[in-house]
Amino acid sequence: MQLQSLQIANFRNYKELAVDFVPGVNVFLGPNAQGKTNLLEAIYVLALARSHRTSSDKDLIGWGSKEALIKGVVARQYGNVPLSLKFTSKGKKARMNHLDQAKLANYIGQLNVILFAPEDLALVKGAPSLRRNFIDREFSQMSPKYLYIANQYRQVLRQRNQYLKQLQIKQAKDLMFLEILTEQLVEFGSELIFRRLNLLAKLDLAAAPIHAEITQQQEKLHISYETQLNQAELASEETIKQALLQRFKQLQQREIMQGTTLLGPHRDDLQFFVNEHDVAVFGSQGQQRTTALAVKLAEIDLMKQETGEYPILLLDDVLSELDTNRQTHLLTAMQDKVQTFITTPSLSDVAKQLIKEPKIFNVLNGTLLQADSREE
Repeated sequence: MQLQSLQIANFRNYKELAVDFVPGVNVFLGPNAQGKTNLLEAIYVLALARSHRTSSDKDLIGWGSKEALIKGVVARQYGNVPLSLKFTSKGKKARMNHLDQAKLANYIGQLNVILFAPEDLALVKGAPSLRRNFIDREFSQMSPKYLYIANQYRQVLRQRNQYLKQLQIKQAKDLMFLEILTEQLVEFGSELIFRRLNLLAKLDLAAAPIHAEITQQQEKLHISYETQLNQAELASEETIKQALLQRFKQLQQREIMQGTTLLGPHRDDLQFFVNEHDVAVFGSQGQQRTTALAVKLAEIDLMKQETGEYPILLLDDVLSELDTNRQTHLLTAMQDKVQTFITTPSLSDVAKQLIKEPKIFNVLNGTLLQADSREE
């Protein structure tokens, strides 16, 4: 999978841009606050129809403009796929193969991306919501069914929480309707947990040898899914379903008193263990960064395994955050495997030595100029 070209209009600080990329490494080089990250964001938005930097699509529209446009051509195993997204004050419109897409679920997955930014180094020690968003974002690209189940779960969860608040303040009293919402939530929640468990087991298998290699076989990584259910209850989708139903019966009065849903995949988490110790609690900053790097690199192989094609890798100013050893492993792992886009103020000596024939663009105030392949 490769992004052959990108066109943007009135997106962030770019009025108009059309650019072609190479299958290998594309580098956006320049000072901070010139628009390097905006280019990576445009690629990310083209892939997932939403930004990783803002929850409001209106923020993507350039100052003084009424709409923003992102277009790209993706080379897939079966041929080229033109994609486009238009953002206006009324919403967004997605097109694939020049046809409007009524459902974003049909659009997402045509361009798969893995983003690695400095904030991802906080994946291990950050808030649980970061890790839940991480697995849902990545797994949704790997599986349209996962995306559908996750979206349905969120919709029912929102509706159930609203009704619990009404019960809390005595604006509603029909417990039968609450039970119906609970059954719907359990239906989607049990499948979501089961799918997470299966994909995380594969991610764990892929990340462990990468982590061992980075640490010269000194450390062993294990990823664990943390939920309120016990191991026996997680044996199958059906046992998860029955366990959730039973727990919700026990929690009903507490949930009404608190006005919120206290159980389910929206409250689950990941834990990372190195040599059987929780890295978030006992790991050094270096160990936490190595864990995050190993997980990101494992995603590349897992996405290839699940979709049949490698994703595109977006490295947003992350090289400067990694030491020489971790830079070397990252740059070596991506070579000749995935199309990569890097933003950086300057290329390190390690990057210059390891990146083969990069296409370098100088970025200055929302303009792009191709540079010599070894220019800095």
